[in-house]
This record gives sequence, C-alpha cells and structure tokens, in this order.
Amino acid sequence: MTKDGYRAPQVCNIVGITYRQLDYWARTGLLRPSLQRAQGSGSQRLYSFGDIVQLRVVKRLLDAGMSLKKIRQAMDLLRDQLSSDAPLADVTLLSDGTTIYAAHSADEVVDVFRRGQGVFGIAVGPVQQEMEGEIHRLFPEPTTPDKLAPATMEA
Repeated sequence: MTKDGYRAPQVCNIVGITYRQLDYWARTGLLRPSLQRAQGSGSQRLYSFGDIVQLRVVKRLLDAGMSLKKIRQAMDLLRDQLSSDAPLADVTLLSDGTTIYAAHSADEVVDVFRRGQGVFGIAVGPVQQEMEGEIHRLFPEPTTPDKLAPATMEA
C-alpha cells in the first residue's frame, strides 16, 4: 500500500484475482479505481480500501456461481439506489444463484434486479420466541394442588 492507496498487484493479492480480471473490470467499468485511473503507459491505478471491499464482493459472487453480467447489473443498480449517506458497506447481499437481494436492515430486503421491489422474509427464531411468550400469557400453566397456597381452616 502506498500512502495514497493500493496498486493493482497488491489489490490482486488481497482480493484473490488475476491482474487480467482486475484490468478487465476497470476497463469495462465494473469497478474503476476511485483514487487514480490509469492514464497511458506507465501510470498506475490506485484503489481505495472501499474499492477493495467491492472487488472482494464481486469475487465472492463469482465464486458463488453468479454470472459477471448479473454482478455488473447488480453493482450498477446498487450504486444508483444507494445515497452517499448509505455506503455499499452497509448492505448485505444475498443470492439464490438467480438473483441478488440487498438487505439494508433486518426489516428491508429488496430484489436488486427488480429495482427495489421488496422481498418478504421472516426470521423464524424470533417468531418462535414471540409465540412461546404469547402462549404462556394466554394459557398460563394450570394450577396444580402442590402450587396452591395453603388454605386457612375456619372452625
């Protein structure tokens, strides 16, 4: 790393991709270096830490079987959808191999390819806990003789 960023060979080692992949992705606009673009022979691209994170996400999506075409579409759409105060690092990406979903929070998951169409999701664990509490509230444990308070005897 230079004081100004990461050079291409360093990025390739960190992300686990070839120089050819990195060069192709930069030339085709999948992810251009944000600090310095190549400007002719002898110039070096400089990537920021955020660039490296995005490149690793692309690599993981490729490793998971997503096509580069779909990854490219998803990254473009995510960049369009996210505001400057909601960086890509705040998003969790999920995929079923066909589409990519972006989870912005536990309550908001959207289909990236359908331009933000909401996806319905339920975390089962919290529902189970909620139901256990509700059932206990509605149907308290039956009172058994050993749980009764001693009765007072009147003469």
